Amino acid sequence: MGTPLSLLGAAALAGAIFLILPTETTGAAAPVNVATALTRAQAPDGKYISWREHRVDDEALGGVDIRGGDGLKIADLDKDGYADIVSVHEADTEYDGVLHGHIRIAFGTKSPDRWVLKTLAQGPEAAAAEDVTVADIDGDGYLDVVAAVELAHLIYFQNPGRGARTQTWKRVIPPVVDHRGSYIRVFAADLDGDGKPEIVAANKAAQAPKVTQPPSAISWFKIAGPPLDGASWVEHELAKVVWPINSQPVDLDRDGDIDVIGGSVAEGRIMLFENMGKSASPLFRERPITISGTSVFGDDRPADRRGDTRALISGFNMEFTDLNGDGRLDIVTWEFTRLVGRSIVWLEQPASLDGVWKLHPIGDYAPDLAVGIAVGDIDGDGLMDVMTGGYSFGPRDKDTDLTPTAISGRLAWFRNPGVAANPAAAWTRHDISRRRRGMYDQFVPRDMDGDGDLDFATTRGNSLTYDGVLWLEQVRTRAPAPAFRQARKVDSPEVPLPN
Repeated sequence: MGTPLSLLGAAALAGAIFLILPTETTGAAAPVNVATALTRAQAPDGKYISWREHRVDDEALGGVDIRGGDGLKIADLDKDGYADIVSVHEADTEYDGVLHGHIRIAFGTKSPDRWVLKTLAQGPEAAAAEDVTVADIDGDGYLDVVAAVELAHLIYFQNPGRGARTQTWKRVIPPVVDHRGSYIRVFAADLDGDGKPEIVAANKAAQAPKVTQPPSAISWFKIAGPPLDGASWVEHELAKVVWPINSQPVDLDRDGDIDVIGGSVAEGRIMLFENMGKSASPLFRERPITISGTSVFGDDRPADRRGDTRALISGFNMEFTDLNGDGRLDIVTWEFTRLVGRSIVWLEQPASLDGVWKLHPIGDYAPDLAVGIAVGDIDGDGLMDVMTGGYSFGPRDKDTDLTPTAISGRLAWFRNPGVAANPAAAWTRHDISRRRRGMYDQFVPRDMDGDGDLDFATTRGNSLTYDGVLWLEQVRTRAPAPAFRQARKVDSPEVPLPN
């Protein structure tokens, strides 16, 4: 989520790939900045699709030096009918182990450009905050918050109800998770069918993990009593893997109970923890996920993988949707590569969980590094498209190396060509913005302004004072418009893609 690229190791940076797919910047002409290039994306009615940035929370708006934006969730926390945004900020201008970070709430109003900002936690209890989830943990009808922090625990915040905006949220760091390595992801779901949410979390063992470190746990936590009583939190290990990176709950087999998909960076694999039903003991059993195909070949693969064609999947970010219309959930994710590229792919679920998942390319991100992904029908044609965001290399407090080949913070979306009819059809990449500084870890698809088309909320990191929370408004016009309109008059420079 916010791991520095220098720490991802050989298993996570394993082979650059340069697939030739349709983009918005083709031909031999001089490079044009991505944001100022006229969009070629169109909706079915012929209108052109561009994007406008809106600020929700940052240092200038909130007076708090939030840095390193990572996970976020949208929910109505105070039950006033308006969506609120919970976000975490790991304060990672450098990975220095300082116990600093922020967990923030932007309370919504009738205007999507006016937010009431609140710090839920800061300092040691939010140290390197990485991810967040919301659920009604205590059963009072109000959504509570659980955050994963890299240094080094889960923390539960109990919603005070009608006073959510003004009152202090009671909180607890359960002893079972306190000083426990480095939590990277957290999710809430009713796993055992008792009508109450449980917590699922992956622990990568250290803020700066290594591929040679001992295995650490992917776990779920049953809350057996009052959630503010730390003793109520009971851990159940799903598995121990080297450098776990994800633990997403999803009913993958659509049998009515919630499974968990885990991922390991060092082992370069994802795995299914199948829910065997509430009467089963243990509740889950691990199944391997076997994948056929790859989009990374030859010398672009890591040295220990050049003799095979296994998919290079870590499961860092995964989205689940039925792309081919067969009634089974497929996985949208990316393959890791050796140097600078990421290949966005989708994995086709087989008819049986014992079968082989087939990998299909979606598109290339070279020379940048795609990390954040989300699925949604962006152009309104009834097909699920893919929004993506990338990490920038280089300093986070200044703009250097503005050459087209420098790895920059990127926003782009991929149009679904109709893979239900033809799984091999080529997706079209529509680039939105490419700043020298930027990190876009997660997206939440939502019609933020109520105009009937799909927008996205996201966080931005790697950018110092430009870090924070924002939303991307989808704009439709009869004539082509510049692909992206930034919110600030002054921002990190836009850079072109290489020809």
